[in-house]
Amino acid sequence: MNGAEALLRTVRAAGVDLCLANPGTTELPLVAALDAVPGVRAVLGLFEGVCTGAADGYGRMTGRPALTLLHLGPGLANGLANLHNARRAQTPVLNLVGDHATWHVASDPPLASDVESLARPMSGFVRTSASAKSLASDAADALAAAVGPPGAVATLVVPVDAQAAAADGPAPAPRPRAARMPDDAAVAAARAALESGAPVLLLLGGSALAERGLRAASALAARTGARLATDSFYARLERGQGVPAVERLPYFPEQAVSWLSGFAHLVLAGTRAPVAFFGTEGVPSQLAPPSCEVHALAGPGEDAAGALDALARQLAAPSVAVPPRERPAPPRGEGALDPASLGQALTALQPEGAIVVDEAATSGLPYALAAPAAPPHSVLALTGGSIGQGLPCAVGAALACPERRVVAFQADGSGLYTLQALWTLAREGLDATVVVCANRAYRILRVELGRAGIAEPGPAALALTDLGGPALDWTALSRGFGVPASRAETPAALSDALARSFATPGPSLIEAILP
Repeated sequence: MNGAEALLRTVRAAGVDLCLANPGTTELPLVAALDAVPGVRAVLGLFEGVCTGAADGYGRMTGRPALTLLHLGPGLANGLANLHNARRAQTPVLNLVGDHATWHVASDPPLASDVESLARPMSGFVRTSASAKSLASDAADALAAAVGPPGAVATLVVPVDAQAAAADGPAPAPRPRAARMPDDAAVAAARAALESGAPVLLLLGGSALAERGLRAASALAARTGARLATDSFYARLERGQGVPAVERLPYFPEQAVSWLSGFAHLVLAGTRAPVAFFGTEGVPSQLAPPSCEVHALAGPGEDAAGALDALARQLAAPSVAVPPRERPAPPRGEGALDPASLGQALTALQPEGAIVVDEAATSGLPYALAAPAAPPHSVLALTGGSIGQGLPCAVGAALACPERRVVAFQADGSGLYTLQALWTLAREGLDATVVVCANRAYRILRVELGRAGIAEPGPAALALTDLGGPALDWTALSRGFGVPASRAETPAALSDALARSFATPGPSLIEAILP
């Protein structure tokens, strides 16, 4: 048994069953070992950012890490943007990055680089294996770091000679660790805030956004009058009919500061105190005002849902029934499509149990407001702000949950970063509906220009926010990657296209033309 096979047998014994790969020459022993180790599915991505983004989506839905198999420093570098999002989401991911033979590195070959330095900013664990003898135990350590809790990106650099040389066999699989409960002092402080009679906001993240956490938080809100909210961007949220609905912290910092000024206490469950996405002159970076006392009930690595549940029991907070919400009918109008009718159509037609990967950006707000009336579903959001997450994340979610329909709700500008993910959807026959919000602009940049006081941007500035001239043809792009596609310019056409897609196995793409 060589080092590559020993590594794969080690992680397979721990439950790893997916390898998202864009390999090269320095990973060939691992590529060959995939045939020797049953149970690890190998999936090719045409770009490393597809592999890392798919690993993020898979980990968010399963709680288990997928492997990525990447080629040297440049291959890892191509995947770093979506590893940034995975790090912010605390998703378990295990990167295997091939490297030159140890005896070859001193010659400084063209593809040589400092792989560890590239990996470190996005990784909670980085190590280079010294030999085949240590490769399996290094993989076990990396896997333990990835699983946490909290989940993390772990990167193991594996020289090709360590992969190919003889090894002693697999290492013992790491034992899973349960998330710990917060200490009594944190629970007592949160309870005192909730019982103070002053305005309280419960800000939820992590496992607090699973159904158990949402129900416990809803019970606490009913018992104490607290308000419930999520971060502007979260890793995963359960939403829909029968699930308690929560507000969302405003994205723009001025709005967030104004909103938070109405609370005397901020109780954090599974998240951290909110920070502005970008620095704005005259607006504080820390969004909670000094007058608002912040209490960390449960932080990273702690059982936020369990803490909320325990606190609800302490306060004898009764469970709250969620009344039915009126689901809209599919829009049938023949006028121009807009974000409101798009959101209505998706809410009206999405199937129960859907997984919505939301990278719709400026086109997504109407849907987010309407979606609590849709059947129960999961939402994966853009945690780190590094665009190009949506399509790869949809690949990973579909691989994780083949019994559920995935909806990639995708802004056109962001989707172009990782368009190659469409090919993997087609190759693997994944049940995914891609809805492209085609406004043919980086609309958020135009909004930000206005917020920066540039009321009338010049031609150079406008050119850098414009995706027209030539206009992108998403239907042609999609078909070129093997995914059937259609275009919708009216609400009725969109409703028909969504209904067809949801009723048809495999992937499809709908280009929704927006103003």
